[in-house]
Amino acid sequence: YLFFKLQSNTSLYPVPDVTGGTSPDELDAQGALQMSQAESSAKTSALRHLGYTVTATPSGAVIAGTFAGTPAYGVLNVGDVVTALDGTPTPDAVALTRALTPHRPPQTVTFSVRKGGKGPSVPVPITLKQSPVKIAGRTVVLDVGIEPQDQVDYAYPFPISINVTNIGGPSAGLAMTLGVIDTLSGGRLTGGHTVAATGTMDAGGNVGDVGGVPQKTVAVENAGATIFLVPPDEYADAKSKIRPGLKIFAVSTLDQALRVLAANGGHVPTAAFVATTMQSAG
Repeated sequence: YLFFKLQSNTSLYPVPDVTGGTSPDELDAQGALQMSQAESSAKTSALRHLGYTVTATPSGAVIAGTFAGTPAYGVLNVGDVVTALDGTPTPDAVALTRALTPHRPPQTVTFSVRKGGKGPSVPVPITLKQSPVKIAGRTVVLDVGIEPQDQVDYAYPFPISINVTNIGGPSAGLAMTLGVIDTLSGGRLTGGHTVAATGTMDAGGNVGDVGGVPQKTVAVENAGATIFLVPPDEYADAKSKIRPGLKIFAVSTLDQALRVLAANGGHVPTAAFVATTMQSAG
């Protein structure tokens, strides 16, 4: 504690402030789910920028978290996808919430669940029970105890994969998107610069906030990066650690990030590039 307390580039936080009381196993599962979602969004944003068609199909409500002491805890797991409730289809999180609304404890409802988001749906009965849970410092009463999000299946024009190891969460979204564009367009996107980026990415090309940007700034400087792209809300945090030789840019969209790279000598492809490439391949 004392060693890290004395380090200017280290921040210490109480464990509950970071975990929110979530178990380590569930935190790992949430990180893996967020990374999977980030990869899907990165591929979708990159391919659509390049002019490819990527179709999106709602396929259920994915469980992003459960709460200890509630009926769902230990029964539904992070990554499970709910496709119906008592036979009523639930193509997204709103539909699941709407289907649950009429039900009250101690009723038993049956979730149709693709365990781990894979395979056919199986019935999972859950008996509702009012359960007090602390969330963000206040006590709320939950009947089920789940955090549902939309599950979307994307259809890509060709197989594409992103290899990541030992990281979780969504904050690599922007970097992965730029990496896909760079790979598919001949590897000239950075203009010869060492570029670092942090920020979430959604399927519409919007960059979202992340944490730990002061520490990330030190890391990218140590790695020799000369350009660092960050979300606007984290720009001040990044600037607080800036050293000579690094340029920091705030970007809120993929298009803004690409304009920054183009202004610094990068070759930014457009849909016309894809059309030309496909004609050449034909």
